[in-house]
Amino acid sequence: MMDVHDCYDKGLLKKGIPDMEISRKSISIALKKLKRAKKLIKLKVYEETITNSYSAMFHASRALLFKDGVREKSHYGLFLYIKENYSDKLEKRFINELNALRMERHEINYGLDEPEIEEEDARHAVKTAEDFLGTINKMICGVGSR
Repeated sequence: MMDVHDCYDKGLLKKGIPDMEISRKSISIALKKLKRAKKLIKLKVYEETITNSYSAMFHASRALLFKDGVREKSHYGLFLYIKENYSDKLEKRFINELNALRMERHEINYGLDEPEIEEEDARHAVKTAEDFLGTINKMICGVGSR
């Protein structure tokens, strides 16, 4: 099973310089993706609601990496970094949902079968992304997402 050290060895993660300005920009992008997911769910466009909810979580996670001076070159590498470095600071449900939505987004974008996404699933993804972003926003900026 791959770990963070393997990700560095394979170039999926790269060490850099901590950058709070880029970290805050990533939070800003996450907020835009969350706002888009909320609009899409009202339009009953559930696949894109899922992908934008995941994108919000992805960009919020990137904010933590930028803060730590780490650059990601892989969604999986980002997930492993968050899992291994933030398990004590983030609720387990957030880390599990980040991975679940990562895989669901992959299936939506690259799978050959039409995904069956219910409104309840899309609403859950939006709520999870909102809560996740709020938590990370507090960690980075000292404020919530609302």
